[in-house]
Amino acid sequence: MSAVDRAAALRSEANASVPAALIALLRSVKRIWVVPHERPDGDALGAALGLQGILAQRGVEVAVLCSEVPPKVYEVIPTLDRVLLSPPDWTPDAVILVDCGDTKRAGSVGALVQELPSSVQRATIDHHVSNTSASPLEWIDPKAAATCEMVSLIGVALEADLAVDGGALATTLATGVIMDTATFQHNNTTPRTLQVAGLLLAAGAPISEISRRLYRAKPYTQVQLHARVLDRVEQADSGKTVWAAMLRSDLAASGATVEESEGIVDTLAQINEADVALFFKEESASETRLSIRTKESGLDATAIAAAFSGGGHARAAGASIPSSLDTAVAAVLQCVASLRAERGEAS
Repeated sequence: MSAVDRAAALRSEANASVPAALIALLRSVKRIWVVPHERPDGDALGAALGLQGILAQRGVEVAVLCSEVPPKVYEVIPTLDRVLLSPPDWTPDAVILVDCGDTKRAGSVGALVQELPSSVQRATIDHHVSNTSASPLEWIDPKAAATCEMVSLIGVALEADLAVDGGALATTLATGVIMDTATFQHNNTTPRTLQVAGLLLAAGAPISEISRRLYRAKPYTQVQLHARVLDRVEQADSGKTVWAAMLRSDLAASGATVEESEGIVDTLAQINEADVALFFKEESASETRLSIRTKESGLDATAIAAAFSGGGHARAAGASIPSSLDTAVAAVLQCVASLRAERGEAS
């Protein structure tokens, strides 16, 4: 089945799922900012750049604004060099947050959005169950495996050519779908997710190559970093909770970058005896980053993250904790123990 045929098969789903008001906005704008969350991952970047590619076919001028340089691992996205770190010299008709609940999660770019005139329309497209957006126009779909799945449906609804530029647009969107499903291994993968993936594959996205570059290709420094951190894995709650921490000194010792810590929490989550995996990053003497993974039998990851003003999904979430590493570890482990006690789990 060709990409055109697959798009036709998905059109009724797209028309039923994408809010009509959002489609109307996207049909009417001439200039737009698209903003992913800070520390952007493959889904945030893919959704933002994918929406740019879709709207560009309609002659819309789109600026994808990010608060920091995208990690090198996402260079699998062929349009990654289109991300801007500073705003263009024009005022947009609208701003759309993608994979992001509110402007506070967009870092420095979020502050720029807040300074725009009230006449600039605001919208949000996201799939996080923890999203508490107050946007006047929003499409929040926690059943979507990825925001890129949602943006792909927008492309179908707008009758965009997803095979344009030799499959570059399809590759951009497929990166987010593959990233947030771990190549369709997570239980957030639905029949619609696979339909969208089939559409993107038919439109030229090299799914196996994207998967290899995201999950099965690591520089030596990254392996060294993972080895150092995983050598310090610890257990709590009689082995049901596992955790590890990355010290700032680990980066210097391994020659790795912060982005090369990607994947450590997923390795922790593979431990059979545990249903909660925690990964802590020492970002400074007073700032710690937390990543959470839980299994079906475990706690809701968003319940843990919410205790520290974070969010995400039921099985994958995170937070930034304004305290030292040791203090953050103690607080999070206590939080997990308390949540387990509330569920009546034996210690």
